[in-house]
Amino acid sequence: MSILVTGGAGYIGSHTCLELLNAGYEIVVIDNLSNSKLESLNRVSELAKTDFKFYSIDLLNKKALETVFSENNIEAVIHFAGLKSVNESIETPLHYYHNNVTSTLNLCQTMGKYGVKKMIFSSSANVYGETKCVPVTEEHPLNPINPYGRTKLIIETILRDLYISDHSWSIALLRYFNPVGAHESGRIGEDPNDIPNNLMPYITQVAIGKRDKLKVFGNDYDTHDGTGVRDYIHVVDLAKGHLKALEMVIPTTGIDVFNLGTGVGYSVLDLIKGYENTTSQKIPYIFTHRRPGDIDKCYADTTKATKKLGWTATKNLEDMCYDSWKWQKNNPNGYNE
Repeated sequence: MSILVTGGAGYIGSHTCLELLNAGYEIVVIDNLSNSKLESLNRVSELAKTDFKFYSIDLLNKKALETVFSENNIEAVIHFAGLKSVNESIETPLHYYHNNVTSTLNLCQTMGKYGVKKMIFSSSANVYGETKCVPVTEEHPLNPINPYGRTKLIIETILRDLYISDHSWSIALLRYFNPVGAHESGRIGEDPNDIPNNLMPYITQVAIGKRDKLKVFGNDYDTHDGTGVRDYIHVVDLAKGHLKALEMVIPTTGIDVFNLGTGVGYSVLDLIKGYENTTSQKIPYIFTHRRPGDIDKCYADTTKATKKLGWTATKNLEDMCYDSWKWQKNNPNGYNE
């Protein structure tokens, strides 16, 4: 029996594939490589010292998806595949709705057809929108403020309705906060196609000399230093959260939602200072205007994941900064060496 990982060549997907293999699972990976590189999976295979099946297909291609299910004995699905840029989703909302929602419908219909009813879905803290209070629990009102976040909420709703219609499904909805860092080997990490949308890969590109300076969006937030506060979680901790969710999903039925974060909020300046202290690299920065929709602070209450999944993030800010720098230093051009 294999675990199917959609979007497995991506940043979080590749780290989760490695953790699955290290834990003794067999995996099958699907990725259309639109925002990822095949080299990431070559390195996963190298680190795990084992091979696995890979299909370069798009989930929008239902016929190709059925081939994967017909050729493999799949026990459960971890569903990462999807477009993920907030800014891009605002510019091309129809593209995001079609890609993220339709591909998930295709996946669920195909799973149902082949009797595979165990799923872990890659959701996002974006579903909360403007948080009224922190730390954010899973019961916080859901009001995403961009199309990307709305696609995640729509899919969560679809999966809830699916379970209501058929109680033999077992589904975990995992709401990630801000994944950062890289594998400690420095062999796999985050490799954005273009200008990074996220803070940590931008910092690492400044550190390596690919970019002159960091733009800090706003310094008048209601926080301890005026810059936005977020919950940053090491990608390896996040990957291990999926294994814990899998252990819950496989023997049971039901649907449940879990925050995956550290429960600690760091500001933009905290992250910059932490990076400089850990790596001895100077990060020049300038303040610029706020971005629309950015909020003062957002960090997770992870009590539920600890109690029900037995999962807690173990890596700290220093680990996140050190591993990000090691990845960037070893791979100045990402996977395009």
